[in-house]
Amino acid sequence: MHRDAFFRFYANLPVNLRHEIILNMEQAGGPITWEVAYREINGNTALGEKILNKLAELKFIPTQDDQ
Repeated sequence: MHRDAFFRFYANLPVNLRHEIILNMEQAGGPITWEVAYREINGNTALGEKILNKLAELKFIPTQDDQ
């Protein structure tokens, strides 16, 4: 469910904001931008799952509870 919410949000995100840093994840080696998040989530990687959970936790993307 979080994946769908992320992709809807990302599709409406202005292109110039996609280079912005949204998370700093030490285990990933540093800052995560919207573009990096998209690639990791789209690729179904373990890092993508961590990013997705963190974005939902921070309420950057809506969760099922929010709808």
